[in-house]
Amino acid sequence: MIKWVAAIIGYSFLRFPGAILGFIIGRFLEFITQQGSITMRTSSYAIRPEAFQLNLLSLSALIIKADGKVEQKELDFVRTFFIGQYGKEHADSIFRTFNTQVKNETQHLDQLTRVFVEQTPYETRLQILHFLFGIAHADGHISALELQKLSQVATGMRLRVPDFESIKAMFIKNTDNAYKILEIAPDATENQIKAAYRKMVKKYHPDKLRGQDPAMIKGAEEKFREVQKAYEALMNKKNS
Repeated sequence: MIKWVAAIIGYSFLRFPGAILGFIIGRFLEFITQQGSITMRTSSYAIRPEAFQLNLLSLSALIIKADGKVEQKELDFVRTFFIGQYGKEHADSIFRTFNTQVKNETQHLDQLTRVFVEQTPYETRLQILHFLFGIAHADGHISALELQKLSQVATGMRLRVPDFESIKAMFIKNTDNAYKILEIAPDATENQIKAAYRKMVKKYHPDKLRGQDPAMIKGAEEKFREVQKAYEALMNKKNS
């Protein structure tokens, strides 16, 4: 809209050359306005650390209970993860708060995922899903019920299906895993593989999460390594 108004004003002063100049200036002003809007939306993500950690623990509990049984390996995975990221004292504090205030409440998946959708960027939600897959896989196997729950979490957090399949391929191994991780077809050319790799690097590079929760940065680093391994495997296959 701004560009057309500017074009009309330019035309009234300098006729056709003025209209072109006004249109160009208007396009620039629209770009600046849009960038300012994007910056405001990005900076509006401001979930409190404690709320983030408790919600993450609540989602963890849903995944652990998804198949109707509580595996000690899955519990240990969560505890080790939280201690490794936040330190034992802070992790114990999180667990105490969860056990006294949250554990016995009915946890609704849609409510938990809505908080993350409203208060965290897309990249962080990808790392959350990666962490939850790690829990389900802690006993060496992801059951159909666990996979179903993970799919529901991904849907609730508004993650794209190719992103879900990419993360799934990092834990459930098949012959075409490398292609799924890079979100490309098995008949992809070498140039398509390289283009897909560059795209995934932009999406999953840990630097995109600087300033975010340290647990999510660790997940990004793990996922980034999987992307690199997938790329190297496909390139070696092409060059062999």
